[in-house]
Amino acid sequence: MYIRTLRAVTAAGALIATLAGCAPIEADTRVAVTQDASTCELSQTTVIAGVTTFAITNVGDTTAEFYILRTNDGGIVSEVENITAGLSRELTVELSEGAYTYSCEQMDGGEPLRGELTVTASNAAVETDPTVEKAIADYTAFVLSEAEILQQKTSEFAAAVTAGDEELARALYAPTRVHWERIEPVAESFGDIDPKIDAREGDLPEGTPWTGWHALEKQLWITGLDGTSAALAEQLVADTRDLVERIGTVELTITQMGNGAKELLDEVATGKVTGEEERYSHTDLWDFEANIFGAQTVLDVTRDVLAANDPELLADLDAAFAALNAELDVHRSGNGFVLYTELTTDEVAKLAALVESVSEPLAGLAAALIK
Repeated sequence: MYIRTLRAVTAAGALIATLAGCAPIEADTRVAVTQDASTCELSQTTVIAGVTTFAITNVGDTTAEFYILRTNDGGIVSEVENITAGLSRELTVELSEGAYTYSCEQMDGGEPLRGELTVTASNAAVETDPTVEKAIADYTAFVLSEAEILQQKTSEFAAAVTAGDEELARALYAPTRVHWERIEPVAESFGDIDPKIDAREGDLPEGTPWTGWHALEKQLWITGLDGTSAALAEQLVADTRDLVERIGTVELTITQMGNGAKELLDEVATGKVTGEEERYSHTDLWDFEANIFGAQTVLDVTRDVLAANDPELLADLDAAFAALNAELDVHRSGNGFVLYTELTTDEVAKLAALVESVSEPLAGLAAALIK
């Protein structure tokens, strides 16, 4: 597997670590997954280290999700969302030897159905590809840079909240969050941090304190800052610092990057197009553009790999991204965007259709990167 640790890159982006692994030269493993609200069946639960493709079929009547998690800390290795009832999706991942957990979930709630996935050592020959190594190094530098900017700007936002300067805090809110949204798949890989930072009202189990961006968003746009605001701001800074430190330990593979790009488009489809993500500030288009930017960055750093493996897919994605970005530009205002509530129903529908036009071919990116 092509794996690089994020800590292996300095703030300036200079690579200081060597490749930790390479892609095995052996036939890919395919695992059939059948799931509904009460079933999560895999055709096999032991695979060899290397590339595995999970072919997931949703036989239920609600939209489903499928996750591969690290057993030791519950972090997300990779995921596929928006598996519509009756349809199938594929998830191609590179897995190193170790213990994992698979999880079948329904997007409308309910308890996840989980089981153990064992990845055994591979004796296959390995090969290295300098083009793939460079793509991982370049994306690593991007993620670290965005994380560091996020930490700095979050501190500035929190200072405004603590000072009671609602006008400044509102002005800083969306431009700061874009740095989270651009790297959301990596940030979300830490299952315990994401709910602290990015949970929406009603997302958390009963009795769990609501903290993070959206708790402060509600105060800034709806209820006003109060006696809890300074503590919420302080906690957001601490959780962001924790995130940035832990991002430095993440090991990335080329398939994680490809799947992460698709996850960003899924984020747009499920949270931004609907207007649910920023339900109080209505700054959804900032998040929308940041998710698109993050996904397109993956395409840009893997361009040479994809040009060699699947030039037709590269051309399709370039055209689809160009059309989507052109439509987003229509809604720019000053240094940002108009509020989402200012869009007409037809404008929202057009954006949704263009998101789908990118999302569909992007689903094949991870597999194309390892041909």
